[in-house]
Amino acid sequence: MNAAPESARRVSLLKDAVAYYNSLLDDDDLAAASYKTLHEGLEHNRLIFGGRPLSPYLRPHFITADDWERIRKTCETIWSALQKVKDAAVQDDAILDELGITEIEKELVKIDPGYKQVSPTARLDSFLTDDAYSYVELNGESPAGIAFADSATEIFKTLPVMQKFSERYEVTGLEGSSKMLDVLLACWGEFCGGKADRKPLIAIVDLKDLPTIKEFELFRDYFESRGYDAIICSPQDLEFTNGKLYFGGVQIDVIYKRLLVNEYLPIMDEFPALLEAYRAGAVCMVNSFRGKLVHKKAIFAVLTNERYAHLFTETELATINAHVPWTRKFRQEQTQVRTGSGSDEVLPSADDAVDLVEWTRANSSKLVLKPNDDYGGHGIYIGWNSTPEEWDAAIDAALADGDYLVQERVKTAKETFPMLFDDLGKWGMIEQLVDLDPLLFNGVVGSAFTRLSSNELANVTAGGGMVPTFIISEK
Repeated sequence: MNAAPESARRVSLLKDAVAYYNSLLDDDDLAAASYKTLHEGLEHNRLIFGGRPLSPYLRPHFITADDWERIRKTCETIWSALQKVKDAAVQDDAILDELGITEIEKELVKIDPGYKQVSPTARLDSFLTDDAYSYVELNGESPAGIAFADSATEIFKTLPVMQKFSERYEVTGLEGSSKMLDVLLACWGEFCGGKADRKPLIAIVDLKDLPTIKEFELFRDYFESRGYDAIICSPQDLEFTNGKLYFGGVQIDVIYKRLLVNEYLPIMDEFPALLEAYRAGAVCMVNSFRGKLVHKKAIFAVLTNERYAHLFTETELATINAHVPWTRKFRQEQTQVRTGSGSDEVLPSADDAVDLVEWTRANSSKLVLKPNDDYGGHGIYIGWNSTPEEWDAAIDAALADGDYLVQERVKTAKETFPMLFDDLGKWGMIEQLVDLDPLLFNGVVGSAFTRLSSNELANVTAGGGMVPTFIISEK
């Protein structure tokens, strides 16, 4: 089948569907009823993040079935390459150094978690445009949003406007909570050598008083509905004694770790029970500390650097070149640049090495500087939004920090969404950056959700919102 006509049909389907959905909201009564259903659903299902509604939009994000199949295949191919980086890094300190793994993190990642998968649950953040599909980051340590997205999906299915829309289009929602539980149980089974003799007690572990507590409650309720005891606790609550890990006298078998390594390190010596139990093989931790290997943003610098090409198959290399932006650890060195795949401005091809710092200084319009190990949009410098003076200052700050990346600009996706302005149901059409986030469970894509933002950082922590992702087709 010719790719160009197929792409044109996909784009036409999406544009027609969005236009039809938006036209339905011209009916004031339908829009008001949909707002009421959404508002009540968000409150009832605890879809609140930091005191604000997580999904202040009256439309979900639509993708086609063909898009979903392409996304699935691409993500899983990239994931197979990432697993190879993990296998190599565990044996090679040079790759650990390239990833920016610190000395204490090296100790943590070398502890065998009792199962093979580097990050049993992961999220690839991406942009899907009319003619490109590009990844920007990987969350391989503790991806959030799975239960939030499932609840939002169920709410959006009940919106009067969605029900009217579904009379014309086939609509399929995505779901991840059951897959998250399956991952926990699969890791538990592998941890037990394939001979698990009991249902595990699951502890959802993170710091206290975080805005994500609402999602933990959704997961706890879901696990319990499936017949598995579950608790929510923090490292301060845990006790390791007689070779077992306890919370208030209750023995823990599986830890669903939402705690980030960077958040645990400052309190690890004061509250060591979690680490002691993990090191002793007393608990199955998902994701394990080993997930730090692929969570570091420098993982893209390994994927796209020709010196590591020997790790990957031809199919993996072709997929990396097409969908992963050229990335380098930002430092004083000579390196090669690569012709961009999904960039708004194509990077120049080069057979000869360039001075990375000076080349970065001269090409701000197509580059971004980002910290290797942070989240929430912190510390990111966007070259195309910077004056020359601001970009020079960003370069100096990144070099001084010593753990930054430079990455090529990719084509971003933007759509107009009906966004709520207040609690009274007032709304308007607002253009939003659209960040599609496929979710992988033991390396298999099983769900996705979409983050929206009015600025370049499509991040809920940085003030954005989220909507569920629906697969659509014509009836």
